[in-house]
Amino acid sequence: MVLQRVPVEEITTEARQVRPGRTLLTLIAAVLYGVGWLAGTVLGALWLALAWSGTAVRVGWRDAHRPRVRG
Repeated sequence: MVLQRVPVEEITTEARQVRPGRTLLTLIAAVLYGVGWLAGTVLGALWLALAWSGTAVRVGWRDAHRPRVRG
């Protein structure tokens, strides 16, 4: 039978070693880590977009105030 091949006693022994408090704290930490990672990624992308836009405005301003050469 299939149940004879499944190590039920070993699974039961290991399952009794699981601590619910630690498991809950691990899940909370995983969620907080994910939020931090997502925020860091989004803020990094926003910072790059802001820096790129500011640089584009500065270059445009410089080009607009460059002395014109009449040819």
